[in-house]
Amino acid sequence: MTTQLSEDGVDGRVLGVFREVLGDESLQLEDATTAADVPGWDSLAHINLMYSLEAEFGVQFTDDQLTSFQDVGELRRFLTAAAG
Repeated sequence: MTTQLSEDGVDGRVLGVFREVLGDESLQLEDATTAADVPGWDSLAHINLMYSLEAEFGVQFTDDQLTSFQDVGELRRFLTAAAG
């Protein structure tokens, strides 16, 4: 079972960044969502997403982390822990 991101808290902040960077205000994300599932989420958009998430959450990803998250859920869990 996958969990859809809500509009609240960390989920809402993650969703807001994705919507802004990808230019799709109706975008819905689930924990299992990957780049292959989202139109426009290419390598350039990925870098823009990661830098925008760094700015939103006040974190800095390592070089390995920039490309290591398997799906939105793994990224969300990392950001939740970092924001906690």
